[in-house]
Amino acid sequence: MAAPISKTIGNLNGKWKLSKSLSGPVDPALRIQGIGWVTRKFISNATITLDVNQYTDEKGIVHIEISQEASSITSSHTHEHRTLDFQERELTDPLFGKVRGQSKFVSAGDLAATVQDKAKVNSGYLSADWISTDTENTGPGGTLHVFNCVHGVDDGWTAVQVWGFQMVDGERRHVRNVVVAKGGESHMFKMIYDWVCE
Repeated sequence: MAAPISKTIGNLNGKWKLSKSLSGPVDPALRIQGIGWVTRKFISNATITLDVNQYTDEKGIVHIEISQEASSITSSHTHEHRTLDFQERELTDPLFGKVRGQSKFVSAGDLAATVQDKAKVNSGYLSADWISTDTENTGPGGTLHVFNCVHGVDDGWTAVQVWGFQMVDGERRHVRNVVVAKGGESHMFKMIYDWVCE
């Protein structure tokens, strides 16, 4: 289902379901990140639902908390907390192990330079296909995207996501352009979401 006009990068609150028919394959990215075959197949076949809580704290910093459910034969629940102050934080992820990541809002004009500075991956792919209008520039300071960069501390991979909205098959959708890279190998794909409910 298309995203309602009230849903923007400044307000992602609500439930979203990953559209497997519209999104690219995630399996090659998981392989680069060192995830085993059985787990990759579970994730590839699962229905992924996100419950997003986006809010601003008393210091004016935006946080995005995501409860994610992956359901197939069994269900798996994970929780992400992204603080959009671009401070690097290290944590132990139940799937990826020790990771170091940072997130922030970014404008369309600053996206390519941010990608090259922090991730050194394909900024052209990450910058492509976005709806770039005044109604979409709803992040702090009129920014258009959320930028996330995560490094696998022990395994040496880099995963970059750029979030925003794109027109997909004539409908406005919440999309993440993703690049995962390690050494000379990389995989680029889109994660395209159906809007579910508030």
